[in-house]
Amino acid sequence: MKLIDIYEILNTISPFDLQEKWDNSGINIGDKDTEITKIYLSLDIDSEYLENVENGSLIITHHPLLISPIKSFNFVDRTSKLLKTMIKKDISLISLHTNFDKTHLNHYFVSKVLGFNILTTNDFVAYVEYNSTYDSLIQLLKDKLSVDILKTVKTRDDIEKIAITTGSGMSLLSEIDADCFLTGDIKYHDALEAKERNINLIDIGHFESERYFCEIIEDVLKNNLKINEIVGIISNKDFKNPFNYN
Repeated sequence: MKLIDIYEILNTISPFDLQEKWDNSGINIGDKDTEITKIYLSLDIDSEYLENVENGSLIITHHPLLISPIKSFNFVDRTSKLLKTMIKKDISLISLHTNFDKTHLNHYFVSKVLGFNILTTNDFVAYVEYNSTYDSLIQLLKDKLSVDILKTVKTRDDIEKIAITTGSGMSLLSEIDADCFLTGDIKYHDALEAKERNINLIDIGHFESERYFCEIIEDVLKNNLKINEIVGIISNKDFKNPFNYN
């Protein structure tokens, strides 16, 4: 199956024209006419991961390798270093990022992982009814995410409605209509802004909220008869979080 054929199948699963203007979902690396016999799935890629990818294969990731323009190839920074290896091994790359957030990832995380019933969605934001306390929500999240520590901003104890965005969603804070906002990559000034708006913040982690990408896309692909003509699909569900929590 050619790379362009796989791209078109993915486009029906999660249309690439849904991506944000700043995003670079789609074919990041590769010739559209390349014959693909093996697909690797991963949230991200690094040098260690590429060592085990066969020559001539396709990697499908959530995060694009190429978003910011590259002005030089010094083979020291992450992007240049990985590109060098992938070109040498004739590895193609397709990414499903903000389009997949909208069509699959956020919904899966909220309903399947956290177990909430979604009231409404607005692009990246899912709203759920909670009607309980801040402390009970903290404990629920620790249990569901299997974490011991959560970074939070507490402005109120009673919570009736929660807004949830996987990955990094703090740019959406001004649009949030809820008592509590769950997302990742919360920074210091985000915390100050949330306090002024009287919104609880809970940092659910970028990695922790998006690490389900592989299992979602794997199920979708394996249910596609055309994709199953390919020799194999290898899912990297064990990609490691670059952060340690001590």
